[in-house]
Amino acid sequence: MNSRVNELITIKEVSELAKVSQATVSRAINGHSSVKEKNRVKVFNAIEQLGYKPNTFAQALASNRSNSIGMLVGSLDGPYFGPLMHNTENIIREERLHLIVTSGQESKTKEVDSIEFLASKKVDGLIIHSDKLSDNELIKIAEDTPASIILNRNIPELAGRCIWIDNELGGYLATKHLIDNGHTKVACITGQMSKVESRDRLQGYRNALAEAGIAYDANLVIEGRFDHEGNHETVHRLMSRNKGFTAIFCQNDNIALAVYNVCSDAKLTIGEDISIVGFDNDTYSQHIRPRLTTVSFPIEQLSYEAAQGVLALINDRAHTITEKLAPELIIRNSVKQLNSDKAG
Repeated sequence: MNSRVNELITIKEVSELAKVSQATVSRAINGHSSVKEKNRVKVFNAIEQLGYKPNTFAQALASNRSNSIGMLVGSLDGPYFGPLMHNTENIIREERLHLIVTSGQESKTKEVDSIEFLASKKVDGLIIHSDKLSDNELIKIAEDTPASIILNRNIPELAGRCIWIDNELGGYLATKHLIDNGHTKVACITGQMSKVESRDRLQGYRNALAEAGIAYDANLVIEGRFDHEGNHETVHRLMSRNKGFTAIFCQNDNIALAVYNVCSDAKLTIGEDISIVGFDNDTYSQHIRPRLTTVSFPIEQLSYEAAQGVLALINDRAHTITEKLAPELIIRNSVKQLNSDKAG
């Protein structure tokens, strides 16, 4: 890079080196779609050579943009939100924008505070993954910030701006796989029932039972958490009910990991004494033994659709998002075949 990084390098110098007008330089810096690709490349090559650092505050005033996108998530870590933020930021940064992320931490007050904080930063668009805000509240936020994408929610009034996974189908696929392998006593450890994905996955579980003519038994269902907190105690409580179940549908792989640990302590063998299906297809699910059969959550696709959707709204360009994403059952070795006519 040019040694003049710390000196005052002007748009005029960039335009002279790139052999384009100063107006073209300004439009390229501010992401205008009217700039031809070859000129955009010239401008940013010149910027790189000169070490030009645009004044972001001046840019924001000139373009009425902050060149940033706000994102609300449930948590700043974990096997779901971590990749979601990482993948989304990668796409946003390709457009020379920045992602500002804040979390709701399962609190409506904190979610509202987070949205207000992002609004105070004059973000150009929002990507919202909310557990606590109502549909009406999200509709109001989308009215205030038209370039908004809502994750994990299907709101008819915001058609074309909502992206969600078919969690009900995922719960159905997991439970049906256990039933197809001869398990008629199938327990379910849910995530927090305050979360829509937990309720949808439970409905999928119930759908699979009903389809197979198996009566729903509330004593086979217990509420856990999607994080690691308290799940070992939850598994112990479920097992102490002595309901004679041969399989458990765990609503995420963290819960399944707790089942593995409790069963190991109790000298029970997963895939023999008890069968398990998880949800999320976390990295470790293929490395634990036996390898975990689980439902794959398309986080990369969710990230892509969210980022491209908000960028299209900001730049007023055509883009049709895929609103409903399909989960996929990943069959491994944690389910025992009890019947003789189905493959496990």
